[in-house]
Amino acid sequence: MNDFQEYITEQQNTHMTHIEDKVLYGGVDGTRQAINALRELRNLLGGKRGSRVSVKWDGAPAIFAGIDPRDGEFFVAKKSIFNKNPKVYKTDAAVDADTSGDLAIKLKDALKYLPALGIKGVIQGDFLFGRGDVQTEEIDGENYSTFHPNTLVYAIPYKQAVEVRRAKIGIVWHTSYTGNTFETMRASYGVDVASLNNSRHVWSQDAMLNDMRGATLTKRETESVNEMLSTIGRLFNSVSGTTLRELEGNQTLAQHIEQFNNTYVREGQTVTDTRAHTAKLIRWIKAKYQKEINARKTTRGKTTQQRKLDDLLSFFSTENRANLIKIFELQKLIVLAKLKLINKLNSIGNFKTFVKSTKGYKVAGQEGFVAIDTLGGDAVKLVDRMEFSYNNFSPKILKGWQTPKRR
Repeated sequence: MNDFQEYITEQQNTHMTHIEDKVLYGGVDGTRQAINALRELRNLLGGKRGSRVSVKWDGAPAIFAGIDPRDGEFFVAKKSIFNKNPKVYKTDAAVDADTSGDLAIKLKDALKYLPALGIKGVIQGDFLFGRGDVQTEEIDGENYSTFHPNTLVYAIPYKQAVEVRRAKIGIVWHTSYTGNTFETMRASYGVDVASLNNSRHVWSQDAMLNDMRGATLTKRETESVNEMLSTIGRLFNSVSGTTLRELEGNQTLAQHIEQFNNTYVREGQTVTDTRAHTAKLIRWIKAKYQKEINARKTTRGKTTQQRKLDDLLSFFSTENRANLIKIFELQKLIVLAKLKLINKLNSIGNFKTFVKSTKGYKVAGQEGFVAIDTLGGDAVKLVDRMEFSYNNFSPKILKGWQTPKRR
């Protein structure tokens, strides 16, 4: 996994940007990184050297485990490991003092079973199942061993799932950490699962996609992606760098744009008319801050919120509005290219993924993938937001944590 370490830019792997949102948050360089990531992923799926890819498993909760660099003792932790005062658990009593329910059970089982793996340093992963989570179910006439950690239901043909049924816990590992303190640790994508000891009680998976067989782009598919990338490149060159840099420098506005775009995701809608979308964004920002202004009881409070609104609206000059329309078009094209590549990646692997509603199971793709852009030096996530994110938001889709055992 050493080839990943030089490409990590985040100190801790606790948040990652959607590839299309690199345009909002990263300005000129971020947009280049997004385009380079798509190009390298195209190369990889075309049988050439390209980016490395990992699967985003829909596990819960996130877990950190390994050796505390301060005292050499084994620990498990949640994301609070990176707090100013890192919170780690080394005893069942420490877990019980801070957590409860299903989370406490999983953390205590991790404390019990993970030391046998002989973890060196610190690694991060996601819980896929614990005691009692693996079920035997018939789906579309076939028997599977299933587990349902969050939104997705993972299904393995019953005869291939002996180790899963035998294990006490199942975890997919995706990030390694090195450093003398938790606060200064550096992340590198990938965990060398082969270096861990075997344990019949722990089912460990590496999130990396090391076998790309069965996911090669056809000539027609490659030509289609190439045409999209050419169009993306031309459109990118037509967008004002000044507008991109101004947006990059205004992270509050970028966050508002992402929040506004997510209102479409929640409704399962796509953006069609980007000019109208830009106008709706401005109205949405005005309404959002007018609500805040109305909620304030003092003149000072109202003035503060009005000033925030005025600062945001100052971005929307005639030139910036015209370029924002192009930016939304650019995001649309990046999403289309992303979806073509995701569809090909979803054909890899022995797992089947479903979502569950009161009406039964429906086939679904993976949560997403992480691509390392070896030219731009960044990692981006590729998620089919119209499928996974919509399912994640939808109250019609049953989530793993809604089962009686997990509540």
